[in-house]
Amino acid sequence: MLMQTLFLCTLLLPLCASAAYNVSYDTRSLIIDGHRKLLISAAIHYPRSVPAMWPGLVQLAKEGGADAIETYVFWNGHELSPDNYYFGGRYDLIKFCKIVQQAGMYLILRIGPFVAAEWNFGGVPVWLHYVPGTVFRTDNEPFKFYMKKFMTLIVDMMKKEKLFASQGGPIILAQVENEYGYYESAYGEGGKRYTIWAANMSVSQNTGVPWIMCQQYDPPDTIIDTCNSFYCDHFKPISPNKPKIWTENWPGWFKTFGASNPHRPPEDVAFAVARFFQKGGSLQNYYMYHGGTNFGRTSGGPFITTSYDYDAPIDEYGLARNPKWGHLKELHRSIKLCEQALLNGQSNLLSFGPSQEADVYEDPSGGCAAFISNMDDVNGKTVVFRNTSYYLPAWSVSILPDCKNVVFNTAKVGSQTSVVEMIPTHLHPSTTSPNKDLKGLQWDVFEEKPGIWGAADFTKNGFVDHINTTKDTTDYLWYTASLFVDKTEELFKSGRSPMLVVESKGHAMHVFINQKLQASESGNGTVPPFNFSSPISLKAGENEIALLSMTVGLQNAGSFYEWVGAGPTSVKIVGIKNGTVDLSTSKWTYKIGLQGEHFKIYDADHSNSINWVSTSTPPTQQPLTWYKVKTFDRHCF
Repeated sequence: MLMQTLFLCTLLLPLCASAAYNVSYDTRSLIIDGHRKLLISAAIHYPRSVPAMWPGLVQLAKEGGADAIETYVFWNGHELSPDNYYFGGRYDLIKFCKIVQQAGMYLILRIGPFVAAEWNFGGVPVWLHYVPGTVFRTDNEPFKFYMKKFMTLIVDMMKKEKLFASQGGPIILAQVENEYGYYESAYGEGGKRYTIWAANMSVSQNTGVPWIMCQQYDPPDTIIDTCNSFYCDHFKPISPNKPKIWTENWPGWFKTFGASNPHRPPEDVAFAVARFFQKGGSLQNYYMYHGGTNFGRTSGGPFITTSYDYDAPIDEYGLARNPKWGHLKELHRSIKLCEQALLNGQSNLLSFGPSQEADVYEDPSGGCAAFISNMDDVNGKTVVFRNTSYYLPAWSVSILPDCKNVVFNTAKVGSQTSVVEMIPTHLHPSTTSPNKDLKGLQWDVFEEKPGIWGAADFTKNGFVDHINTTKDTTDYLWYTASLFVDKTEELFKSGRSPMLVVESKGHAMHVFINQKLQASESGNGTVPPFNFSSPISLKAGENEIALLSMTVGLQNAGSFYEWVGAGPTSVKIVGIKNGTVDLSTSKWTYKIGLQGEHFKIYDADHSNSINWVSTSTPPTQQPLTWYKVKTFDRHCF
């Protein structure tokens, strides 16, 4: 009985051990309580799933062979305004950390607090951009003040709950900043000073665990630099004294509106992981292992979809995606069989041809492990290793934990394929009806009036920037102007339609003239700005031109990304008054947000105050319309 108890506590070290344990590192790996560790980590972002899903997601990652869970910390989800903090619901970071701990797993906490992550504004609060004198991610005093304040808050919360390994908790690594190496040079000497400041600030927090910076090309000696990529086998840390860590292995990719669903085959993911460990890697993290959902208005980009599925081993709904999940589980099991030799043995490289090679690890105790790879992505190849022939499919790695027997080849998928089928649910009306589809339901409809609703917010000659005006409190901003057209205009005689010509910084726009939708246009995930021209209908006399400018998630990365704007920059009408009328400097009246948003029409507690119109046949192709179905306890829009 005593032996069984000790065995369980070994498996569940972060859970069972309340005593502190040491985390350090050498050139080969992290060293946990004096032992080198080969670690598989799985990224699960707590705000991208609901708390009820967290235990199941963590457990499924563990069953898939993961030793650790990794997550960012989402600053703008926690500090809603200066000193106004929120850690409830999907943002209950402490609860998430403790679920990881209770599962007996380690935790990698990437505090940032800039995270990118296809998350709105890269995780930095929008309000910080409007603190006078602030420039993000450089040697800037206001930014450093608020960044340090938030990072200290998070570290102190973790310490209070004894969640660092140095306190017996699950956190074995912490991260400051994120992929700053891509952008540091754009900030000149200020960027270099900021890197050193960020490193010193984080290390001074005295967490008792190592700190990392991913994709950092000039890390201070106190920091471990790590790799983010589809392949990191050739990555080497700047210092020969640091271990080789892969913080972001992308098993798929994010999706943008209008683009196809990204897919990365499990064979390629497994190949990349096997090559990483073959070439001396010791810790790799799947970004993402479960992508989840961008709830509310958290999507960044712009144009990142609500779904953040990422083609990850666990899908958006928390289900294992096979064969990817199962194939990687077998890969992890096979790599773990090689742990002793990989971390403690001397490596020897053998070449079998221009694209075929083996890395052989032999440790002092006599253990031996070999990884034989074929990097030809077209042709299979047979090689002879230690007097035995081994066939390697194209683009594959064979793993031999005893240098004799192949236990796994990355190109040979043995896991069963599963397909998740979305089955429509019949929606039953609240009254008896023979119809069991949408036609039998009782709908309520609320139509918004295009243009200014209620009192205007302000009037100004020329255009204002959309984001600077809304400050991300809404995706919508109305721009309205009036145009007088004389009844003697040639267009009324010829029947030719004038052309509306618009230039916009992004992201999307609806054009209403005299209450009627006349044009719609948008940018995309690659190029958010857009220009367009469209024929329009005008009447004699006053014409109301109403532009509904829309954002689709704010910029989440890039040098000086906080200064990227949105909204129209030029509006012209060609074909009236014997030429072109430029409205760009005309008087424009502005209204922030939609009327439905103002009334919180999406909230059940406020919805009943709206003058809904009931119908059994809801209108289609009707812009600015809210829909409500009486069947549900919650509203569907």
